Parts: sequence; C-alpha cells; structure tokens
Amino acid sequence: MPATPCSPRAALPLAFTLGDAAGIGPELIVRLFAEGLPHPAVVYGDSGALERACQALGLDGRLQIQPLAQPEAGTTGDTIGVLNRWQALPADLPAGRLDARAGRGAYEYLCHAIDDAQAGRLRALVTAPLHKGAMHAGGIDFPGHTEILAARTDTADYAMMLANEELRVLLVTIHIALADVPAALSQAAEIRAIRLAQRACRQAGIAHPRIAVAGLNPHAGEGGAFGNEETLHIAPAIAQARAEGLDVSGPWPGDTIFMRARQGEFDIVVAQYHDQGLIPVKYLGLDEGVNVTVGLPFVRTSVDHGTAFDIAGQGIADPASLRAAMRMALRMTAHEL
Repeated sequence: MPATPCSPRAALPLAFTLGDAAGIGPELIVRLFAEGLPHPAVVYGDSGALERACQALGLDGRLQIQPLAQPEAGTTGDTIGVLNRWQALPADLPAGRLDARAGRGAYEYLCHAIDDAQAGRLRALVTAPLHKGAMHAGGIDFPGHTEILAARTDTADYAMMLANEELRVLLVTIHIALADVPAALSQAAEIRAIRLAQRACRQAGIAHPRIAVAGLNPHAGEGGAFGNEETLHIAPAIAQARAEGLDVSGPWPGDTIFMRARQGEFDIVVAQYHDQGLIPVKYLGLDEGVNVTVGLPFVRTSVDHGTAFDIAGQGIADPASLRAAMRMALRMTAHEL
C-alpha cells in the first residue's frame, strides 16, 4: 500500500489507458487487476477487448468487466471498471497485427483520459503501450504518447524521464533524428530540462536533488576539440541553474555519468538525446522501467516497452513494467507539490 498521501488528488481513482488493443495492453491490465490493486482505478478502453483478454487468460470467472459512465466510480477487487467514449472495437480484431481501428482507439482512449485528468477527476494516468504505425494508419499524426500529452494539455515545457530503482534519466530532446539533435540544443532547452529534472525529483520526494548533465560529444567535447555544444549551450545553462540555487553539475562525459548516478552520486541525469539516456536505463532491464512525462498538470507514467505484437494474444506478457508504473504514479501523487 502507498504511504499516507498528502496530495488533494489522492482520493481520486487512478486511470489506466488500454493502449493498442491488438497488442499486449489488455492482457497486462487484466493481469494487474487480477493481482489486486492498492487503489481504486478505471480503465479507458474497450470493454470487449478486456473481456476477451479475461477469457484467454482463464480469468473470466474471477474478474467482471463493468462499463462506467464517469471516472469517479473507480473499482478495485474483482471488477474492472471501463470507460469508453469512443466506438466499440470489433470482436474479431486480430491480435498482434497492425490495425487502424486499434490505433485510432488507443488515441481516443488517451485523449479522454487526458481531458479527465486535466479536469481534476483522476489521481494520475498510467498508460499501456500504443503502436505508432497503427495510430498513423488511424489518421493520427503524432510520434507518440509524450507529444499527444503535451499538445492536448497545451504544455510547452515538458520532458520524458525514464526511471527504475537504480537510475533516473530525463531527456533534453526526444523523438527527433540524431542528425537534428545538435541544432535542437540551446541554453534555453538545457535550462528547461534541468528545471524539469528538479521538479521530477521533488515529486519523487527528494528534497534536495543532485542533478548531473551529460555532454553531447565524446569526453563532453574535450574543451571544444570534439564539438562546441557543451561550451555554447550546456555549460552556460548549468551556470544559470546553479545561480538559481539548483544543485547541478556537468557537463559530464556520457560514457561514465550514468554509472556514477547508478552508484548514488546523483539523483538524476539530464541526457541530450533519446538513445543516450534510454539505453542505460533499458540495459538495466525493461521489467521495472517506467516512462514519466514531466511538466504536465498531472502525473503520467507508462510502461518502458512497446505493444509486443510478436507475443500478443499468447498469454505470456509480463505486467512488471505496468505494475512499476502504477506504483510510481501512486508515490508521485503522494508527494505531489
């Protein structure tokens, strides 16, 4: 059970989004409910997809699917409360295959959950994976969850953070080509990421976060020998953040800073681009990895993996990452500032 909460949202239901119904999202959610939840919850998704997942897992005798009209009626125990303001998916939706209907549904479920969270009707939002290709086939042109969340909430300053029990990493740039990263860096982008890293740690209950900033280039530029992004953008932002009272250091070489953070020297690392930051976290294991969107008007966490079409419908998906995302959402809202 989570600690006694101090957040005004704490009495509200936790929200799960189904994600792409042709992937492993329905199975993960059913398995998590079958384990027993520590807090009332509601699923934004398709009742039929969850019913079929219950049947496939032999849990239809234990779990009941209950359509809901409002999120305030969250459920626990043997009932999965489902809220769907979109159309029902077909009963013959194939598992493990890209389908525009499932892609569009994943987007609609997410948008409805975002709207309710922003309206103060949900404690936090935990998202199962969506498939970008299926979503695009359904007419939605977004790179992923993070960008949808930011656009829907009109959030300008946001970042992706991946975390597990050993490491927290927040990204300056997210879903852009590697060739475009240097041009996307600026002192403003760096200071924004550093401030968001401070906020993320404070939400996690860390009173005085120690923030490390990774360089972009080998050896953090080696004084300009291997690139000048560190001297032009990163170091000035660090100096600005320190002047604001933040405990931040760097730029540190990317090949050692994550090890130092894992050993306890820092509470969070600000990484410059997607793979620089995500490879170290995912190397430690996908099971406990959690994706957090920092900067939103509510807490959103997610699994650290995709729709896994290759195993969808086989009854072997592991809910460990979804469980970790749920637990982190509850912890973060217990300390929400």
